[in-house]
Amino acid sequence: MYTPPHFEERNTQRLAALIDAYPFGVLVSTQAGRPLASHLPFLFDPAAGVRGRLFGHMARANAQWRDWSDGQTVLVIFQGPHAYVSPAWCDTPGVPTWNYAVVHLYGVPRLIEDAAQIEALLVRQTAVHEARYPSPWQPDLTAAQRQRLLKAVVGFEIDVVEMQGKFKLSQNRPHDDRQRIIAQLAQTAYPLEKALSDLMRANCDGER
Repeated sequence: MYTPPHFEERNTQRLAALIDAYPFGVLVSTQAGRPLASHLPFLFDPAAGVRGRLFGHMARANAQWRDWSDGQTVLVIFQGPHAYVSPAWCDTPGVPTWNYAVVHLYGVPRLIEDAAQIEALLVRQTAVHEARYPSPWQPDLTAAQRQRLLKAVVGFEIDVVEMQGKFKLSQNRPHDDRQRIIAQLAQTAYPLEKALSDLMRANCDGER
């Protein structure tokens, strides 16, 4: 990923926080020399392995997992908040641009073969996302339903070997321009722009 030094984010806690907030990632690998991508929910454990470990699952009918036995390295992309930035918001000259935050993780995937481990992964993923609701849904499947479900999916984990972060948050602009951009994004009706404003405020206001 092309990352100028002033946009590079190396703080692993900030990178893990973005993954936690935006866990729906893009898993990219190659099949017969052609890029292949799947859009999947992930769990990230930053304390596992050397640089953290990703956990996920996909439909067994998805052929992407079938080429992982050769030990190929895959890429998982997490996209955080992003928005257009108008030069009209700044006092100093500029051009239209786009602010965003992304995390790229590289690693070698390993299939989870044990049915009990796959079920535990599915239960954990469900619990994480249900926790935000006042009445979380609880699995109540029959043994036959559980067996059908487990046969229909493939579980996997990825030990992260490289982590790249790019938080393009107007760090190359003067302080007053950044504050004006934050204020403009904060008053929008679009949730992503508000989230970007919050991220800029947390990461760019005196923390660089």
